[in-house]
Amino acid sequence: MTHSRHNESWIEPERYELFEKPRYQFEPGRRDFLKLLGGGILVCLVWNPAAAQQESGRRGGRSRLAVPQELDAWLHIGESGKVTVYTGKVEVGQNIRTSLSQVVAEELRSPVEWIELVMADTDLTPYDAGTFGSRTSPSMAPQLRKVAATARELLIDLAAEELDVARDSLSVADGKVSHAASNRSLGFGHLAKDKKLTKRVGSEAKITAPDEWKIAGTSVPKVDGRAIVTGAHKYASDVSLPGMLFGKILRPQRVDATLRSLDTSKADAMDGVTVVRDGDFVGVAAPSVQLAQRAISAMHAEWNLPPAASDDLFASLKQAQPAGGRGFGRGNYTRGSIEKGLAAADHKLQTTYTVAYIAHAPLEPRAAVAEWKDGKLTVWTGTQRPFGVRGDLAQAFGMPDESVRVIVPDTGSGYGGKHTGEAAIEAARLAKAAGKPVKLVWTREEEFTWAYFRPAGVIEVASGVTSDGQITAWEFHNYNSGGSAIRPLYDIPNQQIAFHSSQAPLRQGSYRALAATANHFARESHIDQLAHAVNRDPLDFRLANLKDSRLRAVLEAAARQFGWGQAKPAADHGFGIAGGSEKGSYVATCALVAVEPASGKVRVVRLVTAFECGAVLNPDGLRNQVEGAVVMGLGGALFEAIELENGAVANARFSRYRVPRFADTPVLETVLVDRQDLPSAGAGETPIVAVAPAIGNAIFQACGVRPTTLPMAPGGLKV
Repeated sequence: MTHSRHNESWIEPERYELFEKPRYQFEPGRRDFLKLLGGGILVCLVWNPAAAQQESGRRGGRSRLAVPQELDAWLHIGESGKVTVYTGKVEVGQNIRTSLSQVVAEELRSPVEWIELVMADTDLTPYDAGTFGSRTSPSMAPQLRKVAATARELLIDLAAEELDVARDSLSVADGKVSHAASNRSLGFGHLAKDKKLTKRVGSEAKITAPDEWKIAGTSVPKVDGRAIVTGAHKYASDVSLPGMLFGKILRPQRVDATLRSLDTSKADAMDGVTVVRDGDFVGVAAPSVQLAQRAISAMHAEWNLPPAASDDLFASLKQAQPAGGRGFGRGNYTRGSIEKGLAAADHKLQTTYTVAYIAHAPLEPRAAVAEWKDGKLTVWTGTQRPFGVRGDLAQAFGMPDESVRVIVPDTGSGYGGKHTGEAAIEAARLAKAAGKPVKLVWTREEEFTWAYFRPAGVIEVASGVTSDGQITAWEFHNYNSGGSAIRPLYDIPNQQIAFHSSQAPLRQGSYRALAATANHFARESHIDQLAHAVNRDPLDFRLANLKDSRLRAVLEAAARQFGWGQAKPAADHGFGIAGGSEKGSYVATCALVAVEPASGKVRVVRLVTAFECGAVLNPDGLRNQVEGAVVMGLGGALFEAIELENGAVANARFSRYRVPRFADTPVLETVLVDRQDLPSAGAGETPIVAVAPAIGNAIFQACGVRPTTLPMAPGGLKV
């Protein structure tokens, strides 16, 4: 089985949330059922959940909806000359509203201010599989460039006809098509008035080369930036409708519990409260959040709880491999002979690394507003998969996709954690019962407990190296966390790489960079161990075993900015370096770390990151992405971890779940390696992957302790 690195139809195995069974499948009431069917003879077919999941982008499939190629599906020019562009991508803080506006403005030779993006509205925008996998820059940006270039060429055709001149005598700038010889020009709005732009988007439209960019490739200010910093910008949790009620859901202690008994009599007696029970789903809708919470608190429920998972998480992950499970991964690979490679080695090394469950901890928890009107369901929600959530809603309520509309306002971060539509489905069920719009916003505790987590994992590495520093053998097994970036880029003649699925005790799924963070931590830590085993400088050792020119370039760029090799660290300080690649982009990070001998407290003093993602679309936006990923990586590297007690999450609030704070932030330096000779790749994920191993390698130099677990120092190191 082979899969292209960037094939959107290939869903990585660690996107566990897309392989889950539907959480809700509501039964239509008899009146609704007959209303849908009318009279006559009924022949029922057995519902096939696998087929429905295939349609919604689950279980490794993608929706069968075709991506339109007609120009008017993507772009509209108004009489004022304003350009409206339609895309199914979602703005979750990564600033793609700006970068996509830039590429359109570049091809139309228009100011960015004239471009407006309509994003993530399933009734208005073309189908999109979702905003994940760092696919916006390498897939949507080229598509919109072609769309805008096609529109530009069509406008030239229209102007040539109206001005009765040769089209090659015309130029486009500032929203106008001009004929210099006669000093005449026609605005876009004039040319498009009363016309339908029906040309098919194709490869024949000439797009602008990166070395000719005037708008793309520059640090255009963030679109809607003023509204965002002043609080005027509206997010999913800000949506409000007339007559709207507020929802709350009854939750058990654990996500795997089932309802045994329920008494709602006290809640039923509360004025204005609608109580809804549908199977194990229990919730309320009320005129205020406070009343809804009081109604939930007044209920008495008893739950069936399966036996809690083993206290030894990592032992259970390695042993509990389900029969017929997804024991495959992107990068499963065998080359040469491990036995021969180990026989040729002068030094052999075996190490086990572990990675804890961590939470996405988005600034904005899951939120949704649902409204039923004239037989159609409309939901405003924060999700990275609007069309997938539309399919999930249609499936949950037994209705066609065309009767469901999902609108995604700009969303307060996702990090891969908002691929599913639980809040949307819950709000829709409450709204259906109440007969009014319902708003549901998860609490922080619900977000920590009921959302899915970055998968925990066990990684075992066995290797061999010669005395002169050549790696001869590399065996790498990842249990549960995933197969992303599992293969090394180092030139190793004998390799065996494998991902093994496990029976996990918690919901788990996509997280920024997927398993690339875990796999880079294990690999780059182990590479550092090998370098020390043969007394080689960690950077020199990497370069000696590397042929990949792009990885070499970022390693050298980071080391140069850091001053690697120019001085030795002070006492109780250490330098570390790590590098890697994922999603078509490359990163290297150098770290300066201080360790207090008495307490074992770790302080990251300085981080230098060199990043290359092909041609840069917006340098300031890219730098923000890199630095945001690096700060986020600090948490998983040093202290973030989900704690379990009797199978339940024990630290479901920020007072007990440690995330990076301002005081934790080191000096950050970012080197952007702009490769205009390469297509633009994604930047939202890859910068995080080298943070943990660079810090871990610096810790080892500072105090001689080799971290093999993530997080490395939740309570300090034992020095």
